[in-house]
Amino acid sequence: MFERLFCLRDNRTSVRTELLAGVTTFLTMAYIIIVQPAVLSGRMFGRETGLDFGAVMTATCLSAALATAIMALYARYPIAQAPGMGENFFFVFTAIPAATAAGFTNAWQVALGTVFLSGVVFLILSAVGLREMIFNAISPSLKHGVAGGIGLFIAFIGLQNAGLVVKDPGTAVKLNARFASPDLVVFFFGLLSTAILHARRVRGAILWGIAASTALALALKVSLPHLQPLAASAAVAESKLMTQFQWAKGVLAAPPPLSPTFLQLDLVGALSPAMLPVGFVFLFMLMFDAIGTLIGVCEQAGFMQANKLPRARQAMISDAAGTVAGALLGTSTVTSFIESAAGVEQGGRTGLTGLVVAALFLLSLFFSPLVTMLGSYPPLTAPALVMVGALMARNAGRIDWHDVTEAVPAFLVLVGIPLSFSIADGLALGFIAAPLIKLGSGRGQEVGWLTYLLAGVLLAYFVLLRGQMG
Repeated sequence: MFERLFCLRDNRTSVRTELLAGVTTFLTMAYIIIVQPAVLSGRMFGRETGLDFGAVMTATCLSAALATAIMALYARYPIAQAPGMGENFFFVFTAIPAATAAGFTNAWQVALGTVFLSGVVFLILSAVGLREMIFNAISPSLKHGVAGGIGLFIAFIGLQNAGLVVKDPGTAVKLNARFASPDLVVFFFGLLSTAILHARRVRGAILWGIAASTALALALKVSLPHLQPLAASAAVAESKLMTQFQWAKGVLAAPPPLSPTFLQLDLVGALSPAMLPVGFVFLFMLMFDAIGTLIGVCEQAGFMQANKLPRARQAMISDAAGTVAGALLGTSTVTSFIESAAGVEQGGRTGLTGLVVAALFLLSLFFSPLVTMLGSYPPLTAPALVMVGALMARNAGRIDWHDVTEAVPAFLVLVGIPLSFSIADGLALGFIAAPLIKLGSGRGQEVGWLTYLLAGVLLAYFVLLRGQMG
């Protein structure tokens, strides 16, 4: 059945490989099950938004499973989807305050309505083929820049999650030199294990690396109390291991009820003039995050053919449908996850990988104690992100560095994505620069009308709207 549905042999994969890839992808993005409700409920920031933590957790799992299953069965790509990081912070810190400032007492319901409407517009744009036209308008060098930039972005996230790169008020970030801290010991052990296994061409290297990290973390959790008196304890005392990594409190648990957020959106309030700019920003973030992730993952997997992606429209409709469903369930914008690259690097090439991810999201509703144990301690999955980032960054070598009109826009994307901490913003930098440089160099005819139009729209968006909204 799987062979007939996903053409495994034609894609040079197997059921076993797809299963391993699905588990790998799920483990690298399982943190969203914990983080998303913590963000949307306001618990992470010590400020209540009105959204119920448990309901958002259930909505997160259901929307991720549904959207990923649509992508798997309709587009047949190994790309997982879930509520997006970035969009969820915008939801809490901009959409809800904007609704409150407009006089709405049900601010979070209005914000959910705004997400729903942006998803509907996104779905229409996908159905009529506009997103596919935008996707195809991106030059090969820009596509390679996106893939490489996402690789750097993933690696940067991994290094931060591990605690190796930390914030610094003077230089923005710096290296954490406490290499003896349990967090970094777990991270380095996982990274070295993954890299060595990958170099030896061991199948499932990334997944085995996560298993190795988990085994060491469990061992340290048992032995650490006995080592504390001997430690120079600055490293130990500052370690996340003592506070974040906890034994699973059981195995099975009933899913939290969905009723507090299900169908609670306010569409009338979302259509008010005060919320329309917020809806546009949601639409922008969703469109360019999704396009950027799709380019990065598909370049990594080798799906691109003559600078175009087969079944691009189906893939783009999938994440649009996910956002609409997510808003109805009670969560913020659903989008394609860059962590899908971990499963692709593991060998995932078909929608079967996505079906595994979808099934694991559903199962996690009943195994939330175990998911919490793995997903709440980032150093366990950080090695996978760094490894995948390193492998994706090699796409930068395929940029046409000899042609300045191609190299500079691609470079802006390559560095813009990790430095702005946004796929959408980094991609926008390249989109704005590419036609202007071509035009100024007397080669404006090499760029299509859509690219000029997008550059103008994006420039106006940043100057007139984004700047006003901070």
